Amino acid sequence: MEFEVFARTDTGPVRENNEDNMLLDHEIGLFVVADGMGGHASGEIASEIAVNTIKDVLVGGQDPDETRLSRLLDEEESIRERLRYGMNQASIRIRQNAAQNPENVGMGTTLTVLLLENDVAHFCHVGDSRLYLYRSGNLRRLTRDHTVVQNELDAGRLSPELARIVPHKHILTQSIGSHGTVDPDTATRHVEEDDIFMLCSDGLTEPLDDGALTNIFRSTPFEDLTDELLQEAIENGSEDNITIIVVKILSLD
Repeated sequence: MEFEVFARTDTGPVRENNEDNMLLDHEIGLFVVADGMGGHASGEIASEIAVNTIKDVLVGGQDPDETRLSRLLDEEESIRERLRYGMNQASIRIRQNAAQNPENVGMGTTLTVLLLENDVAHFCHVGDSRLYLYRSGNLRRLTRDHTVVQNELDAGRLSPELARIVPHKHILTQSIGSHGTVDPDTATRHVEEDDIFMLCSDGLTEPLDDGALTNIFRSTPFEDLTDELLQEAIENGSEDNITIIVVKILSLD
């Protein structure tokens, strides 16, 4: 398939350093966003380890040493299993780094991965960075936040309005590194021409809800999307690093 990509990452108006990392590999169709967390500089170390590990596993062709699935995997299942394996390898490498560098103990990162291959999109996700799909004028969130607040929303104990303002909204139930072994969400979807995928850190989605994001997508040319999204996030009070990757499907083989 042919696609066009734009990306931006920014420290934002409040933070002194950027703990986000991203990866764009046009050749293999791999796109990754990681939002690190930890002490001084540790978050950016964790996020860098995570994106590099995902590429090592996918490009290096490492097969999982173990799998949760006892039956023979088909091609799509095999790719998703490799993504799951890559995320857990990233978690191991982050903890190994922390063991060797006590100042990095407790560091971790979110990790959202999109892999485009043939006419499908594979994705894998841990944390509260997000993946969206914009198709036919509608924006759909493809990932579910791994947060305490999302669990409360799912259980009906919290409204979407309150979820955006409660003080514990950033507490993660899963992250790469600091939570040990992870159970990422994985899926495969068929793509269509003119689909736009967006990977982003929560510096974008914290100040802009899905409705605001949809309006920006509908009113902004694709080549201007990352700049417009970044500017709107800053103007609406983002207090975090902001990372955005948008990928538009131009044609299918």
